[in-house]
Order: sequence, then structure tokens, then C-alpha cells
Amino acid sequence: MMNKTEKIERAHLKEVKERLGKALDEIDKKVSGYIRDLKEQKNYLYENKTGMDRLEKVAVRQSVSAAVMTGEVALERKKRIQKLLQSPYFGRFDFIENGTEHAFCVYVGIHAYFDENKRENLIHDWRAPVSTLFYDFENGPAHYETPEGQVEGNILLKRQFRIRRGKMEYMLESSLNIHDDVLQKELSKSSDDKMNHIVATIQRYQNAIIRNETSRELIIQGVAGSGKTSIALHRIAFLLYRFKEEISSKDLLILSPNKVFSDYISNVLPELGEENIPEMGMEELATKLLEDKYKFQTFFQQVTALLEKKDETLPERIRFKSDFKFIARLNDYLTYIENHYFKAETLMVSRYPVPHTYISERFKSWHRLPIFARFNKIVEDIERDLFFYNQYEISATQRNMLRKSVKNMFRITTLRALYKDFFQWMEMPGMLKMASGSTYEHADVFPLIYLKNKLEGITSFSKVKHLLVDEMQDYTPVQYAVLARLFTCKKTILGDASQSVNTFSSSSSEEIAKVFPGADIMKLNKSYRSTWEIATFAQTIIPNAEMEAMERHGKEPEIIVCRNKAAELDTIKHRITEYKKSDHHSMGVICKTQKLAKHIYEDLAVEFPEAVLLTEESAAFSTGIIVCAVFMSKGLEFDEVVIPGTDAKNYHEPNDRNLLYIACTRAMHRLYLTCVNKISPFINLP
Repeated sequence: MMNKTEKIERAHLKEVKERLGKALDEIDKKVSGYIRDLKEQKNYLYENKTGMDRLEKVAVRQSVSAAVMTGEVALERKKRIQKLLQSPYFGRFDFIENGTEHAFCVYVGIHAYFDENKRENLIHDWRAPVSTLFYDFENGPAHYETPEGQVEGNILLKRQFRIRRGKMEYMLESSLNIHDDVLQKELSKSSDDKMNHIVATIQRYQNAIIRNETSRELIIQGVAGSGKTSIALHRIAFLLYRFKEEISSKDLLILSPNKVFSDYISNVLPELGEENIPEMGMEELATKLLEDKYKFQTFFQQVTALLEKKDETLPERIRFKSDFKFIARLNDYLTYIENHYFKAETLMVSRYPVPHTYISERFKSWHRLPIFARFNKIVEDIERDLFFYNQYEISATQRNMLRKSVKNMFRITTLRALYKDFFQWMEMPGMLKMASGSTYEHADVFPLIYLKNKLEGITSFSKVKHLLVDEMQDYTPVQYAVLARLFTCKKTILGDASQSVNTFSSSSSEEIAKVFPGADIMKLNKSYRSTWEIATFAQTIIPNAEMEAMERHGKEPEIIVCRNKAAELDTIKHRITEYKKSDHHSMGVICKTQKLAKHIYEDLAVEFPEAVLLTEESAAFSTGIIVCAVFMSKGLEFDEVVIPGTDAKNYHEPNDRNLLYIACTRAMHRLYLTCVNKISPFINLP
């Protein structure tokens, strides 16, 4: 039975939908008119083109283009109104400014809607300055910023709604735990096929990160399930709204770990009314910077090599090149070769000598340029001075000979040879080992790029106005040093030091801040993804005193010890069968290695042909039964998770602890760990 307040709100929802419906009808009429006019103009142009002069043709074409643009704007507005009809708003607050007598009522939604007929804001965009009152304050004193300054007053009333398909499912009256109530309802649902927006449940501390406008580099350290990626994407949506005259979606770039993850997050920005942001992986960036001239191992291949332990010395090489001191060694080497590897010689151009002292001085004068770029500048200087002092103009052949001669004055003239020489110079030749043939190990890729920048120069991404870096813990100081050179724009960098799949090369927020002096670090310690039982279980694997689990309760994780491998496979099949009977939408079978994932997938596919194996080449995320290695599960979440092979032999080294933690924290509602024989020492049995 509805109370009076709920009846009033339902009546308001009905009125809003009617007004939106009328607006939709008006847009349809306008679009029909645009289409009719467009056809008439095109027909006129076609029928009269022979008798029209050039200016008249241009005028008609411009008129056609204007009509097309107007129609496109109208269609975009139509899409937004159609979305609003499904869920017009999710919150309301009544605010009275100090010194005024009447409160004004604000309904907050994903998009704003201004009623042209009644000249009023029917719905306010969640990113609007006034909407911060909804996220940051409960009933009582409150304030928000405007271009004219701070507005102070009091919130008299606050409500939250869930409206789906145009129907109000529930309404919550204001209380101190209003967000938690809504969160409990939202988090108890099954996972969708993509990450979705969280505008209805943004918390005050999350809102501060989203609306941060001042940080040059904002580093977000968030525990597993804290929503850091979603918050970062909402931050991007806010910046696009706040600075819409200065930046657009094409001016931003997301560096993401893999294509599956890119697809998983691709839903968020369009849901918020923004276009998808260009994305790139680190390997793609490296290929671009190295101009596709060097073969190298991917991060996926590096992790696979580490787990398969084919080379016991690999961890040592990775650790060495992932230390912050490694950048200093590279810089010392560059200083050394600049001072010792260029041996100037006197040259003769026709009958005119070019002294070695002159060439040496010109080399030093161009110290701001990459070393190899100076050679052409020296030749230009020689050519200029020969003409100025001797009125001698060199030929094209002489110019080419000069370039070759000056270049040969440098001891080593190729990037590949200089990188090898770097390890000789350090008296550590064993630290450079090719993965196979002429393929560089992954740990060598960005040091190589770092040297390339200093020797040859690399093109910066000057058009990018904001860079978003996800899974920050998997990138090394050298990689961040390269990013600092490439991207001089503002940055949002996020991740979790506890979720590194390769602890030999992981970076913490504090270490990253060394590359970006003055960076602001913000922490997200509350975990929302998993039930309290799963989150607490994961804490026994990697304890974090600052982590706070959401008190959403469910079943305890199950540890199932099997007689043999066949019994373990039967257990996994049974769990999948039970999952298919449930209301859950996704189950992840997360294995330590890709090899094990492939083996289990092949066994499961006979009985469950709908199962999907994620690989390095996978480009899309889907619901259902997903089999993958831990590395491929990063950033993803599943209603249920099964982790096979959690025995002492499989998970026993320090790096294995991180992998097990990542796998466990992918689960939202149910978690199962299976093994044969002795359980991993990282798992505490009850």
C-alpha cells in the first residue's frame, strides 16, 4: 500500500514521462520536416544544376549540410530523451539558500533535461555543480560551488529512486545510510555483461575523486573491488562535461591491459552520454614508438614464461630492469656516450678544411637535441658557414658524404647496438638476453624506447589532453618515465599494488609518484564487489589493515579437496551445472596459467560447448562460462568463481600469493577453490 509521499512521487514521475514523451513527438515532427526539406533541396539541386551558377550551387550545398547537421543534433537529443524515458532520474533533494524563503527541488539523472515550453530544468545532470549536494551532504547545512562563488544553505529533504523501464521499483527517504541501502540492493544483483555506470550510488569520497579538477597527476590506489576503474571512467565523463568547450572524447586516451578489459569497460561512457574514448595497450604503444622495427615479448608472454619457469634467471633480469635506479643507470650511460663516443675529425670539403674543434663545438651546442639528430644539424652548420665565409655552395653529393662522415664519428650508430653496449658498459652483459632469436624480452622494451628517445627522438602525443592509465602496478618506472615524456597532459593513474601478476616488476603508488613529483595520491579502501565472506577470505591471503569490506553477506567460500584430477574436473562440472540452475549470469573458471586454462577448457567444452576461453587474442568479454588465466581476469568480475589447482605445488611462491588473491577477488557472490592433495599454504582452512 502506497503512502501519500510515494503517490506524489509516482504522480511526478508520470508527469515527467508525459513531458518527455511530448518532447519526443516534437523532435520526430522536426526530424520529419528536416528529412522532407533535405529531399526537396537535393531534388532542386539535381533538377536545376545545369542552370545554376557556382555561387548558387555552393549556397544550396551549404543549406543541405546545415540541414544534415541540425538533423543529427535532433537525433542525438532524441536518443537522450529515449534513455530518460526508461530512467529519468535516481535522486531528489530540496535545497534552500541562506537568505531566501523558498526551497527549490532538484531531480538528479544521468542526463539533464530542460523543458523549452515551461522554461525550467526538469532534470539536472549528475555532473552539474548543484548535483554535488546529492552526493556530499545529508539533511542539514550544505553548500556547492558556482562560477560566482560558493552557495550556502540547507538540504531539507533527500530521496533516492530506482526507476527501470519507466517504472518506479522503490523509493528511499533520506537517512544517513541511504547510499548503503541502495548499494546493498544494487550489489546483490547478478553481474551484467559489461561494467555499468554507478551514478546512483557514488559515495562522497568517490565524488571528490571524480570531480577533482586541480591535480596534474592523480594516482588512485584502490583495493580489489573498490570500483576504481568505474570511478576513473566517471571522472573522465565529468571532465568532458566540465570542460566541454576545451576537450572532447577524441582528446583523451586510455591505456588498458588487454582488449577483453577494453571491451568490458566500453559500456560505461556511452551509458553516461559520452562517446567512447580512444584506447591503446602498452604493447601497441611500444610497437608504434619503435616503428614496428623490433620484435619483442608481450607482457602476457612474460608472465607465461615466469610461471612456466623455463629460465630460472628471468626473474633476476626483470627485477633489475624494474628498479627505479635503472633509470639513473640509463641516464649515466647516456651522459658517458655523449662525452666519450663522439670523436670529431677534421674534414675537407673541396679545398676548405672543417676543423675537428669546430665539429666538436657544434655537436655540444646542439645538446638539447637527441644525439643522432645532431649529425644533420652539424652538416647544416658546415654548409651555412662555408657559404657565409667562403661563398662556397656544397653539392648534394658532398652533403651526403658529409652526413655519412659526421655520423661515423660516433662510435656506435644503431639503437640495437647501443642497447647491447649499455650492458657491456655496466659490465653486466648477462642482463641482456633475447627471448628467442631477435626478439627482446618484455623487460627490455621500454628501456629500449627510453634510449631511442634520447638518441633519435620520439614523437610525443601532444594532442592528448588527458591520459588514463589502468592497472598501474604492472608498469615499471622506466615505462612511467617514457609516459611522462610522451604525454605532457594531465593524468589519472589507477591500480592496486596487491594485484600485480608479476611481483618482480610491480610499482606502488609511492614509486610512481617519484616519476611525477607533485602527484596527488588518493586511496579507495572500501571493497564493494565481493560479499563480506569472500572479501574476508581474500584478506587471509594478502592482509590489508586499511581495507574495509562491504557488509553484504553471502555463503562462505568452499574449499574442495579432491581424490585426483578426474574428481577435480567432475567437481568443476558440478559447480557449473549448479550455476546454470541459478539466477547468476557469469561464472569464471580462473586458472593459474594459460596452459592449465586451455587444458580445462578443452575438457569442459565437450559438456559445456557454450564455454569461452580467454586468450591473448580475445577481443570481447561475454557473460556465461568463462575459462581464463589469472592474468586475463584482471579488472573483471563474475557472479561465481571456481579456482582449480589451488594445491601447495601450484601456489607456493611469493608471486603465487598475488595470483591467488586476484583470482579470489573476482568473485561477487560465490567462490569455490578445488585442489588435489595438500592445499596451498596461502589458504587458511577453518
